Amino acid sequence: MNIWVDADACPAAIRDILYKAANRTQTPTTLVANQSLRVPPSRYLATLRVSSGFDVADNEIVRRASAGDLVITSDIPLAAEVMEKGACALSPRGELYQPDTIRQRLNMRDFMDTMRASGVNTGGPPPMSQRERKAFADHLDRLLAN
Repeated sequence: MNIWVDADACPAAIRDILYKAANRTQTPTTLVANQSLRVPPSRYLATLRVSSGFDVADNEIVRRASAGDLVITSDIPLAAEVMEKGACALSPRGELYQPDTIRQRLNMRDFMDTMRASGVNTGGPPPMSQRERKAFADHLDRLLAN
């Protein structure tokens, strides 16, 4: 298993959890971003800088992810694409995306995009809570134990 991280929007607290888990379980983990990232020195951690542009990092993750890999992302279309390839997708808030509900999530995302485009202020997500960090760490541990 490889872990691929959509790192441009991944919170620092979640990256720290990933660094520790990668070293503890000796799981290769690659953070993909369109900016330079600093990661602790480790043979299990790598960064991949991609050019700026719409979905460039997402497309690179889709290209590289394989069945059995884990992708960390809050991007629902990215989660859907890697799941089609047999990878698992986990949000930084601790939600393990499910094959039977991902289409519904995509439809809701598209609806909210339409609302925002028409001028409706839908607000953003609330700040990440300690409960969400714990949910992420717990799901990550279970996925890495398999």
